[in-house]
Parts: sequence; structure tokens; C-alpha cells
Amino acid sequence: MKEKTEGARKIWDKYKYAALVALIGAGLLLWPALGDGETGAPRKPAQAAGGGWNLQTIQTEMEDILGAMDGVGQVKVMLTVESDGERQLAQDTELSYSGDTAAPEDYSRKSETVRLDGSSGDEAVVVRTTYPTYRGALVVCQGGGSAEVRLAVTGAVAALTGLPTDRVTVAKWQ
Repeated sequence: MKEKTEGARKIWDKYKYAALVALIGAGLLLWPALGDGETGAPRKPAQAAGGGWNLQTIQTEMEDILGAMDGVGQVKVMLTVESDGERQLAQDTELSYSGDTAAPEDYSRKSETVRLDGSSGDEAVVVRTTYPTYRGALVVCQGGGSAEVRLAVTGAVAALTGLPTDRVTVAKWQ
């Protein structure tokens, strides 16, 4: 029995720092989720009231985010869109028919959007969300003359839009 505890102690002595680093890493990964909810929650792109995507609001949010980056300064963003995003809402469908089921004489279908009573009133149940598909982006900023800023802005816009970096252009503000 004493040999087993000595073996365990040798393993512990050998790997205690690795275990400590792994424990700290796990704690750091969980930290944003345990915060006030604002830090770790991903932001959703802006949506218009009717369910479509509001391109102007998305561009304004991107300007705010990019303007907060080091060296960017004043910034304007223009996105071109290939297809708008959409939301597919849950439907409650009722089908009624008369006659034989194999060959009905007459049938009718009635569909109604499924709604839930939420804290902010009636809310439609969203089954699937499709985000907009972007064609390209132009960013004009004060720091656009710096290669470092252009690279950082290009990477940020590519990450936010899903565009390849060759479809993102960063230019210097006059």
C-alpha cells in the first residue's frame, strides 16, 4: 500500500504544475460565462422589426467596433449584400379534407404563426435564421494609411461578415 502512495506522490510531484495550469485555463475559459451576462454573451447582428436585417444598423455597429480598435480613428463602413437574411417562423398547419383519404374530393389548409407569450409580449417562434450574405466591404478610416491598421481592420471585417479578406478594402480617410 505504501508503494502505491509513493508512486502517486511521485506522479503528483512531476505533474502538479501542469495540473495547476490546466485548472487555471479551465477557470479562464469559464470566467466570461460566469460574469454579468454582458461580457460572455455573443452579440447578434441587428434585426429590423419585421425580421429582416437592417444593413444600416449593422454598418453603424461595425463602425463603433472598428473605431474602438487601436489606431483606426474615425471610420465609415459600407457593406454590399448578395442576399438578405431571413427568419423562418414556426407554423401551426391544419389540413382538412372530405371524401376518401386516397383521393379527397375537397381539401383546405390553414396555417397560423406560432406565438409565445414572452416578457415583452407576443413573440413569434423562430425555427431557422439565415444571416445576410455579403459581397464585399469598404472601410474608410483615419488609420488606413498604416499597414498594421489595414491588416487588423481587414481581419476584423472578415471575421464579422464571413467575407474572404480579398473582398475587404481598407482606405485612408482624407
